[in-house]
Amino acid sequence: MKSVLVVGVTLFALLGGHAYAAPTVTFGDDSGEYSNDGECDDPRFEGPGMTATPLLSDDILSDASDCGAAYAKGNLSLRGVAEDGTPDFGDDSGEFAKDGECDDLRFTGPGMTETTLIEDDIMHDATDCAAAFAKGKIKLNL
Repeated sequence: MKSVLVVGVTLFALLGGHAYAAPTVTFGDDSGEYSNDGECDDPRFEGPGMTATPLLSDDILSDASDCGAAYAKGNLSLRGVAEDGTPDFGDDSGEFAKDGECDDLRFTGPGMTETTLIEDDIMHDATDCAAAFAKGKIKLNL
């Protein structure tokens, strides 16, 4: 029992005290129509720093100042993403779930649908997105 504890403490120390590193977030630029208004419009995030208006895929990476400031204050977190960067794929309640293409705008890559992405599909295409993620065809749009 003592040797197991020593091995565990040693591994913890070797890993710098962290089993996983938090994902690095890229905020993009301020090219969005509603940037610099004091509210984050990027649908990758959630929390009290978000706007109350509908979120659009066009606003991904386009409201850096507002989102970056709210994230730094702890008023935002990545939507459906654990601190270690593991995505929660959600469920299959989306209109286009199980069609072989990921419709969740939190992701990017060749496994994504080519249609317009909308907020309603976030975390509602689990089977397609999890399969594409496992195959390396999509990644979180961080």
